[in-house]
Amino acid sequence: MNHCEIGDCRKIMQRWIDAGVRVQMCVCSPPYWGLRSYGIGSENGELGLEKTPQEYVERMVEVFRLVRELLVDDGTLWLNLGDSYAGSGKGPSNNSPLDRPYRGMSNIAAAPNRWLSVPQGIKPKDLCMIPARVALALQADGWYLRSEITWCKRVPMPESVQDRPTSATEKIFLLSKSASYYYDADAVRNRPSEAFLNDSRWQTGSTDTNEKDGYEAAAAQNPKKLHRMFDKQRGHSRRNAGFNDRWDHMPKEQQMVNGSNMRNYWILGPEPYPEAHFATFPREVPRRCIAAGSRPGDIVFDPFMGSGTTGQVAQNLGRRWLGCEINPDYARLQDQRTAQQAMIL
Repeated sequence: MNHCEIGDCRKIMQRWIDAGVRVQMCVCSPPYWGLRSYGIGSENGELGLEKTPQEYVERMVEVFRLVRELLVDDGTLWLNLGDSYAGSGKGPSNNSPLDRPYRGMSNIAAAPNRWLSVPQGIKPKDLCMIPARVALALQADGWYLRSEITWCKRVPMPESVQDRPTSATEKIFLLSKSASYYYDADAVRNRPSEAFLNDSRWQTGSTDTNEKDGYEAAAAQNPKKLHRMFDKQRGHSRRNAGFNDRWDHMPKEQQMVNGSNMRNYWILGPEPYPEAHFATFPREVPRRCIAAGSRPGDIVFDPFMGSGTTGQVAQNLGRRWLGCEINPDYARLQDQRTAQQAMIL
């Protein structure tokens, strides 16, 4: 355990499945379609170099069908995907991420120009909607699509485009193998702010002794409808007297612990990483996924291990991990990250 195997993740997963290996959850970020080449070649299992979005989607379905077999019955998949633009059809252009090179490892470069041709069914400069295409295909293949999370990047990658907004979001899909699955909502709850906790409207209840004060603090408009106002869930228009009764009898410390359910938008990043890997996501992305989708001691799997972020975070949270990676150059980065002492994230 706590091991990454180098090679085509599809062949590795099939071997593990045949050997009876099972994992609790998968969190990963596959190579995005058409963005760049890792120098391995599609003939050797490299993904992301397919000529059309349809071919890319088919490969993703193939990969995650194997992931589903590898998961235990109550397991989940947390899939991070970014989008791509079709080329302009006029050669290299900053409007297309297909031809944007990156500094870093020498065998990483923009995808060759032959991928700049506009695929059938997509117009030049179209947003290809790759994440949506993959999510719908996985749903059709048997996955339960449970949530579409939008990762909002505090500092997005600069773009020189002048005819559309700069891309600053990516999708994270929560998919499950079964209708009923493991999900620890308490592990990823949002803590309420101090301003929220100190608001007098949240410190007044619906009992006989504080009805008048609570009514005034809540700025109710009709004193003849006190019972309706106090039966509403605090800060919302719907009636929920049961929630109010429980809230009113909680001490402030307990109210603070409860917080609110994790939302489906995450404002995160960036996180500095000095090594030569351009596609690392901030550790908070896998931290939230792993905290919600697994228990201490469970196995977390990443078929596109890259620099080892998922393994590092899983290890820090007391989980075990397995990974696959097509590029042998990343083994050193993985060893460095997973050899670090556990830290509070």
